[in-house]
Amino acid sequence: MQNSLIIDAIKGKPIPRTPVWIMRQAGRYLPQYRELRGKVTLLEAFHSPEIATELTLQPVELLGVDAAIIYSDILLIPE
Repeated sequence: MQNSLIIDAIKGKPIPRTPVWIMRQAGRYLPQYRELRGKVTLLEAFHSPEIATELTLQPVELLGVDAAIIYSDILLIPE
């Protein structure tokens, strides 16, 4: 598993270092995030698994952190 470090930490297993994670919203400062978000509304991004995934993984891939956190209350907007 790619993110086994954070999974091992969650399970209380010994790990070689403290894992680092980023909240999805933290990507807002990235030019790539702003570019993609400029093409769709926030609601469209929430309802598109492909766009939501890309926005979530941008900081993970660019910064090399161990995981990204998405809170479901952000994604579950009453319509």
